[in-house]
Amino acid sequence: MKQLTIISGKGGTGKTTIAAAFASLAKDAVIADCDVDAADMHLILQPEILETIDFTGLDVASIDESLCIKCGKCKDACRFDAIRDDITINIYECEGCGVCEYVCPEDAVSLIERKAGDAYISKTRFGPMAHARLGIGEEASGKLVSFVRNNARTLAQKHNKDLIIIDGPPGTGCSVIASITGVDMVMVVTEPSVSGIHDLERVLGVAGHFNIPAVVCINKYDINEENVLLIEKYCSENGVEVVGKLPYDDTPTKAMLQEMTVIEYSDGEFSKRVKEIWENVRGHLNETSGHTLLTMAK
Repeated sequence: MKQLTIISGKGGTGKTTIAAAFASLAKDAVIADCDVDAADMHLILQPEILETIDFTGLDVASIDESLCIKCGKCKDACRFDAIRDDITINIYECEGCGVCEYVCPEDAVSLIERKAGDAYISKTRFGPMAHARLGIGEEASGKLVSFVRNNARTLAQKHNKDLIIIDGPPGTGCSVIASITGVDMVMVVTEPSVSGIHDLERVLGVAGHFNIPAVVCINKYDINEENVLLIEKYCSENGVEVVGKLPYDDTPTKAMLQEMTVIEYSDGEFSKRVKEIWENVRGHLNETSGHTLLTMAK
């Protein structure tokens, strides 16, 4: 089973557009939307939800009022100010560290699970899909990403699929790390802007740290071809292949408004280039056997 994660240094670079297009081109894939903080793959694929699973993130403290003697030791010990003057828990401030449970002389405090979001098992016109939605203000995005990926692997085994296409979150945080750990390859989508180049360097650094082979796709290449040369030079110096370049085009927006992938919407230049990129990526995936070291220049 091969796993491909599509990531970017920031949001809005086009990774979901490309991931959805890849899903429409692959005939044997499971789709996983791991951008759980701002999931949007469903806007294009319109999945039919078959199963909803409660996701529990960090445990939170709970006080048994029948045992509590209001001594205040838990409040004094809480460094997050999550315990109010009336010795009740503010669940939005509680970090689940457990010190209140430890210091309570009456065993009135315990840690309990709290629902932090929903995970979904769905079917789409292109195959099975695992996705999720993190609750507002919740912080366990990395844990939820891992949960989604586990669901995707289960779906792949159940439906005898040999590829998982993962739409990863932007940035370089824990949710990104959870979305790329153990995959066969990442494709980084970037733009030829100053910030885009900086973000590309950062996210390639994360992939390199975890020894994940990486390739690069440059979106909107024609808005600044001078910066495209800088990106290509940086990738060449670091042994990273640029698998394709996409022009600035309104096809993705028009396709999304029709709830379609760019491949379904049009057979124009943009879609043809996406198909070429997919063929390049698929060739690299077929060549991967375990992980090879991505060496980043210092």
